[in-house]
Amino acid sequence: MSSRPTIFDVAKVAGVSIKTVSRVVNHEPNVRPSTKERVDNAIAVLNYRPDQSARNLASQRSHLIGLVYDDPAAYEMPSGGYILDLQQGALEACRSAHSELLIHPCDFRKKNVGIELKELIEETRPAGIIVAAPLSNMPKIVRAIESTGTPCVRLSPGNDSSKKLTVSTNDREASAEMTRYLAGLGHKRIAFITGDPDHKAVAKRFLGYQDGLKESGLEFSETLVAAGDNSFGSGEACAETLLKVKKTPTAIFAANDDMAAGALRVANRLGIDVPGQLSLAGFDDIALARQVEPALTTIRQPLDRMAETAAAMLIKGNSKDKGDDGPVVIPATIKIRESTGPAPR
Repeated sequence: MSSRPTIFDVAKVAGVSIKTVSRVVNHEPNVRPSTKERVDNAIAVLNYRPDQSARNLASQRSHLIGLVYDDPAAYEMPSGGYILDLQQGALEACRSAHSELLIHPCDFRKKNVGIELKELIEETRPAGIIVAAPLSNMPKIVRAIESTGTPCVRLSPGNDSSKKLTVSTNDREASAEMTRYLAGLGHKRIAFITGDPDHKAVAKRFLGYQDGLKESGLEFSETLVAAGDNSFGSGEACAETLLKVKKTPTAIFAANDDMAAGALRVANRLGIDVPGQLSLAGFDDIALARQVEPALTTIRQPLDRMAETAAAMLIKGNSKDKGDDGPVVIPATIKIRESTGPAPR
């Protein structure tokens, strides 16, 4: 069995120095096109694959970006769509910069979660960490990462911070717009299913719902609010409760698509026509929103663009605190589909 080709072999075949090979491999500028072509040809002939750890050491910076998110295994019916969008966005930025993405599901309920994250960072030494919600608004998670000196970009942290780099969307404003849209269809009893209380950004959606009611001249009622936890199952349970009240709602707006899909399942089971008798709307626009029947009206949270932007910040080294660095907000957009319609007469 032949030994794995090394950088020395590439340099010998290309007729250049080891340093030149390293510059080509690390995509550094100011390398003559003819020289780069010789090195690339040698790499192809030898089928050379640079060692990632050696590459990091030689360039004094890591080509690895970490993505830390809530462990879906902790939920009875986890949402895969949210995580998939995060991964796809971060991967896009990493591929463009010839970097690698390390994904790490993290159960914030564990007492030793801080130690777990520190050990992960010390072992892999990434260029930076992207922290997804709801972990991004948990001090013990953020402190554990920052204590290692590793740059960190938080997604949808739920608080307005001008000192730390964050990437989020306009949850409150978009939710108010969705509520106004439902009111514009003639709905006067619009219910809302809240999300996981640990997810601060999702809490803004509830505030937006209340804003939308007020702006539409509708009164807020506690009887039209049910507490979910972002899961499909909780959407079912909340819908069961909301559809049993004396004056049932004609529209239900859920804080995420999983819960809206759960509500849709209950409506189908009870023989309630959607959208003829009941309109349903969600938030996120995960793949499930387009797969259910009828397809869900929802709010497109640009998760992929948010994760891509965060990864690009870290890759470019823009994650350190600077006076002119403020939060990045990527607007959400409403997607009107078949699950909403005029209020029943």
